[in-house]
Amino acid sequence: MNKNFRTSGTITTLALLLLFSTNVLAQKISVKDLTVEHLVNPFSIDNPKPRFSWKIISDLKNTKQGSYEIRLGTTVNIDKVLWKASVNSDQSVLVSYDGPGLSSKTKYYWQVRVKDNHGNASAWSPVQFFQTGLKAEDWSAKWISVAGKDTSLASPLFRKEFNLKKEVKSAMAYITAKGLYEANINGGRVSDAYFAPGWTSYKDHIQYQVYDVKQSLKKGANVIGVALGDGWYKGRIGFSNQKQFYGDTRALLLQLEVEYTDGTTETIISDNSWKTGYGPILASNIYDGETYDARLEPQGWNNIGFKENTSWKPVQELANSPERLVGMSGPQVSKHETFKALKIFKTPKGETVVDFGQNLVGWVILKAKGAAGTKITISHAEVLTKEGNFYTTNLRSAKQQNNYILKGGTEQVFEPHFSFQGFRYVKIDGYPGELKLENLTAVAVYSDMKTSGKFTTSNPLLNQLQHNISWGQKGNFVDVPTDCPQRDERLGWTGDAQAFATTAAYNMDVSGFFTKWLKDVSADQLPNGSVPFVVPNVLNQNDAGSAGWADVATIIPWDMYVSYGDKGILEAQYGSMKKWVDYISSVAKNNLWNTGFHFGDWLFYRPNDDNDGRAAVTDKYMIAQTFYAHSTQLLINAAKVLGKTDDATKYTALLEQIKAAYIKENMTPNGKLISNTQTAYVLALQFDMLPENLRAQAAQRLVDNVKDYGNHLTTGFLGTPYLCHVLSRFGHEDVAYNLLLQESYPSWLYPVKMGATTIWERWDGIKQDGSFQTADMNSFNHYAYGAIGDWMYKNIAGINPVSAQPGYKTILIAPRPGGKLTSASAELETVYGTVKSSWTIADGVFKLDVTVPANATATVILPKNDKKEEIGSGSYHFEYKY
Repeated sequence: MNKNFRTSGTITTLALLLLFSTNVLAQKISVKDLTVEHLVNPFSIDNPKPRFSWKIISDLKNTKQGSYEIRLGTTVNIDKVLWKASVNSDQSVLVSYDGPGLSSKTKYYWQVRVKDNHGNASAWSPVQFFQTGLKAEDWSAKWISVAGKDTSLASPLFRKEFNLKKEVKSAMAYITAKGLYEANINGGRVSDAYFAPGWTSYKDHIQYQVYDVKQSLKKGANVIGVALGDGWYKGRIGFSNQKQFYGDTRALLLQLEVEYTDGTTETIISDNSWKTGYGPILASNIYDGETYDARLEPQGWNNIGFKENTSWKPVQELANSPERLVGMSGPQVSKHETFKALKIFKTPKGETVVDFGQNLVGWVILKAKGAAGTKITISHAEVLTKEGNFYTTNLRSAKQQNNYILKGGTEQVFEPHFSFQGFRYVKIDGYPGELKLENLTAVAVYSDMKTSGKFTTSNPLLNQLQHNISWGQKGNFVDVPTDCPQRDERLGWTGDAQAFATTAAYNMDVSGFFTKWLKDVSADQLPNGSVPFVVPNVLNQNDAGSAGWADVATIIPWDMYVSYGDKGILEAQYGSMKKWVDYISSVAKNNLWNTGFHFGDWLFYRPNDDNDGRAAVTDKYMIAQTFYAHSTQLLINAAKVLGKTDDATKYTALLEQIKAAYIKENMTPNGKLISNTQTAYVLALQFDMLPENLRAQAAQRLVDNVKDYGNHLTTGFLGTPYLCHVLSRFGHEDVAYNLLLQESYPSWLYPVKMGATTIWERWDGIKQDGSFQTADMNSFNHYAYGAIGDWMYKNIAGINPVSAQPGYKTILIAPRPGGKLTSASAELETVYGTVKSSWTIADGVFKLDVTVPANATATVILPKNDKKEEIGSGSYHFEYKY
């Protein structure tokens, strides 16, 4: 051991200790952040055995939970306990309910208290709740739509007035739609959510949302008003200008259940007593934007006392449809950060353009005052041309344009309802009078995922890269993990999602987000086990089964299990995982997956004039074989976790055959691969395709290739996520850092140097001469290459999960400084609490500060030192000559 090594705990001053001594003694341990199925106080739990989680707060080092007590009842003070569990266990994550059967659409209250290994007991936590979802027989509401065929592009409005005769004790609204809905009660929105009910595999299941609307109701007259939009259900979606992919009729399903203070109940449902008409939204489309004519606003339509004229017609009830209604399991989409306009300028073409300084997804809130009939058009773009003009060619056929028509009179505020845009710049046409900065505000809209990770270093370019990765995630995690948020695509490409999933889990809490989306992966999986290119699948039936894309079926379930310790996600997805591996086996020949269409290493390095054979082309079937092995390995892992020993044995034998077939087909006796590319060696090494005695030489071939390209990467979507991981694993940390910090094309920092604020789809979306890559596929907000974030958290900061104790129950802290960095710091909010790792190098001294949450442990491996430290919860400082 290095004799200069020193470790210590957090130092507390005597004054501080004396000041707070009474409080510390009074409560040495407490619990916080209670959740049910990853959600805080959820309203639609479908799991008959919901799972409870909590975090432990303790100032004492080496704190573990010794036991827990949970109690549950149907009243807020839990005066009558329906279920109580008292268990000697350190489990504090996803503890399953094990009491009497739960009733549907019922609110249950629960709380927990714990004892630790030091003999301390917490107080009971504050009471939390969850509400169970509806069963099919609980629905009395009817699907309603406009009378006749739903052919108008305009958004229909639905309204229902009703009278509540008594004082209201509680009121819950259950709402869903075919299309998108925005619901109001007595003139106010029932929620701050957008794009409800969300995008799912509609032909299989549609989510419903539950809202506590007691505060919106009153004794006497009330009214419900709902607007519907085309959304993904009926509007233009996918390629080939396809419309009405899921159906040709927008419809509403709404059930409002009221309980009065005297214990009696009343239910208001969507049925043929409702009225429908059209309002100011003349068209609203995911790709094309919204047209809103304020002159057509039926003033007060969503409030009581509105006089319905002859344009308001009775609705029609629709027959019951086969789609299942399921409770919402993922986060809602809502507004987040806002951005002030930074500058307004004229382009060389004379366009009026506004710069918000950040490529974001959402929309612009516009204030305007002018004569009735004045039309204002807002066009959206990500970049300007090198001449400084507004650039929209890369949007392809997506208009990405909002049109607002003024009604005259006072100042009006406009924002779209059922459309979102991806942009940094907007072009304004038709604005009356002088356009001022304060007339425009951009608002970011994405799924409600709590920020879980923070990462910073001494290198400003890396910090901007981390910023870009985070904003690429925000912009593309709008209910489903999309490939781009601006052009006529915005689809849930499976390859992109699996490449980025672990990085996503560092930046934000994506447990609920991916739980929801994986249900769609299972639902849209083909009967033969093949998995579509996009989920939800809006492409052709045969657009499925590509290596590295379809493997999402195995990769993300395992990644989420490791990140969040959620065994349930493996249980839910195991059938899908197995079907996918069995599908590959069914089309493989002599254990070789050498058939079918594959995207391969998508968007790998390809010079324009490749006379020297510099393009990094990797054989697609070679890639497919490595992912065949990887998915099989992940299936084995899942089988072992779930106790499926027969499957584990069966697929372990298969895996040996897959790897043997790979070597026979793709490797010379000396260990050279038939495709001498970075991706070929990366995938072979990452997935352990080669005999151990040939791995070091393969890693050296990879290093030689990197150096041959002048310390540049040449990998595409499939090789990039693993490139630096493989280099680090085989002792080439310096090469990994050289690649990460490379500033010229192709590299991660080239777009940063070019002014990017998100991750680009292509390494050279903007070329070195300022011109653009091919316009038919050139998104400037496309998170796939942001997968390097996973390596940055794990290797630079050193925060690693351990799959044997998933969810960061056991943590590996192993920072690997390099690249002339003098400091790095990261923290991660895990299911157990906050993990921190922060280091500096100054004057030849390495200092590391580590925080481990209660009920977790960590192994600390120090760089350039033979010291390995096993530590419990608490804060620690390490310091030694470096």
